[in-house]
Amino acid sequence: MGAFGRNHARVYHQLAKDGEPVRLVGVVDTDLARADAVANEFGCRAFGSLDQMLRTHSEVQAASVAVPTADHLATTRTLMEAGVDVLVEKPVAAALSDADDIIAAAKKHSRFAQVGHLERFNPAVLATLPLITSPMFFEVHRLSVFTPRSLDVDVVLDLMIHDLDLVLAFVNSPVKEIRAAGIPILSNKVDIANARVEFESGCVANFTASRVSTERVRKLRFFQPKQYISIDYGRQDVMVFTVGDSAGEPSANPEIKVLKPPIQQEEPLRAEIRAFLQSVRTRSNPVVPLEDGRRALAVALEILSQIQQHTDKLKIGA
Repeated sequence: MGAFGRNHARVYHQLAKDGEPVRLVGVVDTDLARADAVANEFGCRAFGSLDQMLRTHSEVQAASVAVPTADHLATTRTLMEAGVDVLVEKPVAAALSDADDIIAAAKKHSRFAQVGHLERFNPAVLATLPLITSPMFFEVHRLSVFTPRSLDVDVVLDLMIHDLDLVLAFVNSPVKEIRAAGIPILSNKVDIANARVEFESGCVANFTASRVSTERVRKLRFFQPKQYISIDYGRQDVMVFTVGDSAGEPSANPEIKVLKPPIQQEEPLRAEIRAFLQSVRTRSNPVVPLEDGRRALAVALEILSQIQQHTDKLKIGA
C-alpha cells in the first residue's frame, strides 16, 4: 500500500461503485497501520500478509502486485499458487531469471498475468496505434522532479521502461544495437540516462529519462514515411503532420496537413485495470502479457549494462 498500491485500490473501489462486476476484498501491507488507513478509506479489509488474506478470503480471484520490484517474484508466485490472477507493476521483475520464473509459474498454475505498463493504456497512445505504418526514428523524453519514491531501482527501470515497452510494441523488430550513458545525481542509483537503440528494421530510437528535472515532461515523437507524429502523454493528445494529400487542416506549409485524432479521455490506470479484469473474466490473453514485460526488461537491463561500461570508461567515482 505504497503510493501506487493505494491508487490501484482506489480504482478497484471506484469501478465497483460505477457498477463494474468487481469487489475489492482487501489490501495487504506489512505496515498494518498503512493497510488499515487504505482499507478504511475504500471500505475493505486490511491484512498484514498475503498468507493471512488468502486464508481469510479463499474466493480472491485477482490481485494487483505493487510491491518493491525485488519482491515481485515471491509475491506473484504465492498468489498464482493460490489460484489468483495477477496484475504486476512494471518492471515485471528485477532480473530476467525472475521474469522467467514468473512466466513459468503462470503456465504451471494456468494463471493470467498482465504487466503494468501504464502508457499502453494512455488515450493518446490508443489513438496513435491505427496510424502506425513504418516508424523509422523516435525521440522520447520522460523527465520528472525528484521524489523518494522508487529509489530501489535505477531511472531506466523506474521511468524509461515505460517508453521502451511502447517503442518495442510500435516497432515490432528485434534490437540490433544499444548505446547508453547515465549517472547518479541524488541517489546511489542512475538518476538520469540516455540511450540509443537501433533495430534490425533500421529504425533508431533515442530515449532520455531523468528523475532530477525541474519540470515534468512526458513526450514521444516519431517519424515514418511522409509523416511526423507527436504524443504528449500528460496532456493525452496527438498531433499528426502529413506531407501530401491527406485529411487534416493546412499548416504554414501548404504541403503539410495537420490532424488531431479524436481522443477518448480516461485515466490510464483505470483503463489498465479494466483490461486486466476483462482478461480475468473472459480468460483471454492480457493486453500486456508477461512476455512483453520480459522483453522491455531485457532491453532496460542491457541499457544499464551499457551505462556501467560507459561509467567505467570515464572512471566516474574513481
